Amino acid sequence: MGDVIHGLPAVAALRAAFPEAMLGWLIEERWAELLCTLPAPRSGPRSAQRPLVDRIHTVNTRQWRHAPFSVATWERVAASLSDLRAARYEVALDLQGAVRSSLLARWSGAPVIYGAAQPRENLASMFYMRPVITRGEHVVEQNLSLAEAVAQRKLTVPEFDLPRDPAAEEECGRRLDAQRTRQFALLSPGAGWGAKQWPAERYGEVAGQLVKDGVKTLINFGPGEEDLARAVEASSGGAAATFTGSLTQLIALTRRARLFIGGDTGPMHMAAALGVPVVAIFGPTDPARNGPFGTRSLVLRSPASATSYSHTSRPDESLLEVSAAQVVAAARQLLGENHG
Repeated sequence: MGDVIHGLPAVAALRAAFPEAMLGWLIEERWAELLCTLPAPRSGPRSAQRPLVDRIHTVNTRQWRHAPFSVATWERVAASLSDLRAARYEVALDLQGAVRSSLLARWSGAPVIYGAAQPRENLASMFYMRPVITRGEHVVEQNLSLAEAVAQRKLTVPEFDLPRDPAAEEECGRRLDAQRTRQFALLSPGAGWGAKQWPAERYGEVAGQLVKDGVKTLINFGPGEEDLARAVEASSGGAAATFTGSLTQLIALTRRARLFIGGDTGPMHMAAALGVPVVAIFGPTDPARNGPFGTRSLVLRSPASATSYSHTSRPDESLLEVSAAQVVAAARQLLGENHG
């Protein structure tokens, strides 16, 4: 999810530079709502429901890996690749820098493939015809420099939006009205792996303090995070309530938030992309590369933190040095600025 959102500014810049070009995006099926709402067609004229790209191609590599030798898997692979090749793209740009994404870029049939000269996974560079020495510290800046290599000129990132579905917006408003919630902070306690996950009881403590300022908190959670969300809710003393739904509904909810509080996760990057102020709680990952981009934010990270992307199951010790009081103070600062 974060990789997709980090790619949006670069693709928006290409769209602005080449308004008549046909832009497609190859994406995992589970993240397609970041580009197009579910009821909308995946190709054709752009709209608020698919604002950025002309055509979306989906794959399900997780499912493919689960049954790699089945006839059904190979039929799905063949169908996906046939759809991709039928578009006859002239250029492919790998923004993820993984072996999987670079291989799919090669399979697209595009005669020219751009990618970072030093990608996330070194073997990915084998599949690029045009390796690019990227610039910038943040991954968004690096992606933009890749897009500039394609355009062969300096690019400016225009304002852009995530998909907007009228039904999801209406449903989100109805649910908030039912909870008598309008002004709220959004908590996202989940994390991609344990080392990045700040304790649930501390999120609950933050919610308990913010309610004293008249700010209710909602807890966003995804599949498999139900127990985590309940733990935050229980430790908040009734100050926080859970709110979950589809990706399209999460976009609608996040747009309405006065503040986002969470770690280095996809929902945090979504909030930043939507211009929502962010309190970001960092531990082992580097906020200079992965922090909130393009919005007002405060990043909390212990000076003792060492950058590591090791997928350990327990919270990083340096992450635990960030206290609930620090998060509350940062939240109050941003809420005060926002209110002013």
